[in-house]
Amino acid sequence: MFLPTTAEEVKKLGWKNLDVILVTGDAYIDSSFIGVAVIGKVLVNAGYRVGIIAQPDVNSVEDIMRLGEPELFWGVTAGAVDSMVANYTALLRKRLEDDFTPGTINNKRPERATIAYTNLIKRNFKNTKPIILGGLEASLRRISHYDYFTDSIRRSVLFDAKADILVYGMGEKAILEIASALKEGKDWKDVKGICYPSSQTKSGYLEVSPFEAVKTDKKKFADMFKVFYENTDPVTAKCLLQKQDTRYLIQNPPQPNLTTPEIDAIYDLDFEREIHPYYKQKGEVRAMETIKYSITSHRGCYGECNFCSLAVHQGTTVVSRSSESIIKEAENIAKRVNFKGFITDVGGPTANMYGIECKKKLKEGRCKERKCVHPDVCPKLNVKHLPQLELLRKIAAIPKVKKVFIASGLRYDMIINDREFGLTYLEELVKDHVSGQLKIAPEHVTEKVTELMGKPRVRHLRKFRELFDAYNFKHKKNQFLTYYMIAAHPGCELADMKELRAFVKRELKMTPEQIQVFTPTPSTYSTLMYHTGYDPFTGKEIFVEKGLKGKREQKDVIFESVEENKYKSHRIQAGD
Repeated sequence: MFLPTTAEEVKKLGWKNLDVILVTGDAYIDSSFIGVAVIGKVLVNAGYRVGIIAQPDVNSVEDIMRLGEPELFWGVTAGAVDSMVANYTALLRKRLEDDFTPGTINNKRPERATIAYTNLIKRNFKNTKPIILGGLEASLRRISHYDYFTDSIRRSVLFDAKADILVYGMGEKAILEIASALKEGKDWKDVKGICYPSSQTKSGYLEVSPFEAVKTDKKKFADMFKVFYENTDPVTAKCLLQKQDTRYLIQNPPQPNLTTPEIDAIYDLDFEREIHPYYKQKGEVRAMETIKYSITSHRGCYGECNFCSLAVHQGTTVVSRSSESIIKEAENIAKRVNFKGFITDVGGPTANMYGIECKKKLKEGRCKERKCVHPDVCPKLNVKHLPQLELLRKIAAIPKVKKVFIASGLRYDMIINDREFGLTYLEELVKDHVSGQLKIAPEHVTEKVTELMGKPRVRHLRKFRELFDAYNFKHKKNQFLTYYMIAAHPGCELADMKELRAFVKRELKMTPEQIQVFTPTPSTYSTLMYHTGYDPFTGKEIFVEKGLKGKREQKDVIFESVEENKYKSHRIQAGD
């Protein structure tokens, strides 16, 4: 069923009132890909009455008041994307389109939506029930953080919003524990995976430099971030506290990673896989095209690219669903009336991490002295693509399924590293699971820049492209690679972009269509580099392009003298 969005829907369910009201910056899509829908369904499954208000008008009382006031708490999220990133490009231009808004017109999500929605609730419901923040925006802004759009250090969003609790990371366990405590009138302050304000310090907690110090001292901010990042692993993390004004931000350790049965139970819930009719009548939601017939196979990513926020949100431990749970979902998709036979994606943050994790990390936590796949794949990771190979074969054998595609990104260095199954995996991808193009993200090619990004070395890219071309030729396929590249990352100069241009023209024989200007998002190491001008791993000063003109020049240099191929990917012809 859909979560109710109007008083009439609540009444039809036989509910007199609601225990929880969720407020989100996205249109309401009832899908396991949408965090607010997952939280709502998990709560409903536990017996709570939950309603949802999507994209309320912050200048009106009508939307926010249509479900009344909840018995237990309000849940507030900016949506699937940080609202400032959703509203502005890296060059600070207003985005005209929003994939999560009906009709795609970007006119529904307010700036700093987490704060805006909390203020909206407080204006219209005096002395109301607790307000709990969650989602990506809250998670990444839970401690003092660099904000690109004001070029300043901001306090925790919990303090700026004046909310009561912040749930960070993947919040299913935490929200159930909080809901239970509130219902029974018990203390919730020991729940893992949350932050909350306190007038007092707490013994046994690790205190980092206060907001007033880190907002002006880059060295102290860097030291604070290092401690914060190192305490994101649920196996080893300590409790943190930081003085924000006259009070303290308390951050409890993360929730334990989900087990396979626990993640299966979440994805086995009854999702409609559709836009709620109340919002669909306002227009189609473009994000639905991507997720409607896609399947999540796992959560988490141990890639730890320095510009990526996954480490402090989903985490660096890959938690995979059982093949039985995934097959069941695929079978349900195949039974849908409008299903045309194509599963558009089976993946996660990185598709080929399914079923691959380090046993040492699961027991002892993330290593401090090295990363799982950088600068090279760790031998203890034991990379084998057989679990995903077998999974794809099983899904392809389901009646009414014509094709199963991989649309999520791949770590090509892991494929090269897997001497037992890597080549078989890649050949089967090329033969059966590529929908015309395969996405990979080298991001850059110069060693200086890729090292700062935490990305694979260029030799892996060369080898992967060579193998991809060979298998296309062998199976008479007309398929191509789509390369994602980043301009103006900290440490990247105009000369590096010229070297990248020369490489793609000489060796890839194409012009990448996906060139993004680096956007400093909260709580990443690359953003730390951008703010401080230093490599946090070596302490060396690095060049940082902060001027909009310079950023634009770095992006534009890729397309110089390539008029006939501008913004188009090169199709690899069989036999080239």
